[in-house]
Amino acid sequence: MNNEFLSAVVLLTLVADPFGNMPLVNVMLGGVPEPRRRFVVVRECLIAYGLLIAFMFGGQTLLTLMHLSQTSLSIAGGVILFMIEIRMVFAKTSGTFGGQAAGEPFIVPLAIPLIAGPSALATVMLMATRDPDKVGMWAAAITVTMVLTTIVLLAGTKLHRWLGGHAMQAIERLMGLILTAIAVEMLLAGIRDFVKGLP
Repeated sequence: MNNEFLSAVVLLTLVADPFGNMPLVNVMLGGVPEPRRRFVVVRECLIAYGLLIAFMFGGQTLLTLMHLSQTSLSIAGGVILFMIEIRMVFAKTSGTFGGQAAGEPFIVPLAIPLIAGPSALATVMLMATRDPDKVGMWAAAITVTMVLTTIVLLAGTKLHRWLGGHAMQAIERLMGLILTAIAVEMLLAGIRDFVKGLP
C-alpha cells in the first residue's frame, strides 16, 4: 500500500477522532431507537464526507478568492490541530469538543464540527493544494477514513460497553499524543515556508 495514502488515512482518522467522539455520539443518540440511530450516524457521516470532498476540490479556489497562501493554511491547520489535541489529551466526559445537543442531531454538532471540523477541512485543503496531482488518492483516503469512522460510530455502544470507559479515554489520549506530533510538524513546515519567503 502507498505510504502517502496510508499516512493520509491515519492523519484524517486522527483528525476525525471517531473514538474520541464516540461517547458524545452515544449520549446524543441515547434515546433514539437502534434502527433510527444507525440511519442518523450514516446520514451525518455522509454529510461530513460530502463537505470534506467539497473542500478538497474547491480548496484552491477558496484560497485564491480569500487571498490566502498555503503557508498560512499550514500554520492555521497546525494551530487548530494542536488546540484539538489538547482537548483530546485532557479529555472530559462530554467529549473532545464539549457540550451536548438536545434531540436528534442534524448536521450540527455531529457532522460539523465533530467529524468535519476546522482541522479536518484545513487538512484536506492542504493536501489538495500541496499535491494537486494526487487529488484522486486524497479522495480515496477521505473515503476510507469516513468508512472507518462510520463503522466505529455505528458500533459505538457495543465498543464502549466492551472496552469500558477507561480504555476509550486511553485510546483518545493516545490519538491526541500522535496528533501533537502532526500538529507541530504542520506548524514547523509553515514557519519554514514563511522564513524562506522573507526578502
